[in-house]
Amino acid sequence: MRRRVRARWFKREREEAERVKDRDLFKTVEEVFDSLTIDHVYRLYRKGVIWELKGVISSGKEARVYWAKSRDGEDLAVKIYLSATAEFRKSIKKYIVGDPRFEDIPSGNFRRLIYEWARKEYRNLKRMWEAGVRVPRPIAYQANIIVMEFLGENGYRAPLLAEVGDELGPDYLSSLFEDLVAQMELVVCKAGLIHADLSEYNIMVWKDKPWIIDVSQAVTHDHPYALEFLERDVVNVYRYFSERIDLGVSREELLGKLRSCLRV
Repeated sequence: MRRRVRARWFKREREEAERVKDRDLFKTVEEVFDSLTIDHVYRLYRKGVIWELKGVISSGKEARVYWAKSRDGEDLAVKIYLSATAEFRKSIKKYIVGDPRFEDIPSGNFRRLIYEWARKEYRNLKRMWEAGVRVPRPIAYQANIIVMEFLGENGYRAPLLAEVGDELGPDYLSSLFEDLVAQMELVVCKAGLIHADLSEYNIMVWKDKPWIIDVSQAVTHDHPYALEFLERDVVNVYRYFSERIDLGVSREELLGKLRSCLRV
């Protein structure tokens, strides 16, 4: 990321953090840290994975992500999934259908559903990382908690492409696009997965490179919606970049290149 853009981004992040009210912090803690979650955080502490849990760096309907420190002082990102709401269960249903990891979960066992969902994200991260995909390095998981590499500096997360893309020049965006296509090839062709929700909102820009995040919904090639998900990923990525720069490749060519790797 260009130095000026990077400086402006982290300045905005610091100012936003200073505006957070105490009651908002209390609400976040109240929503996330039930007794079972506290117990699982403590287990990670006893294992030496987490030494210090700091502030929230990302907050969504399904999960909160915290900045943390390891015993050795390494920056960590700790993602904690919330209790399964009806909206959450509905939103992930399409990704679960056809996935054998979820077939034996009894109806109504919402906590186990969340635990399996977190385990699925950890396994997807590990599979992508081992294939050379630029994703946060997976470190550990426990129940509804995933511990991974922190992307950012001094407790402030790296920006999403959606947040800084319009501030980057055409040459920089061209480089990002070429790199991202190479990352997509690794995901599909080497890791044997399809992200299934790839867009400018699930791509971070860090150290002048695109990083793929939020991989819980990623599926294998034999998933019944695999091709549909792949097509959607390509449409989202192509739309974002083609609205800003000349790509020199058609959407159909990009899709065809990735589709040729499907192992079905």
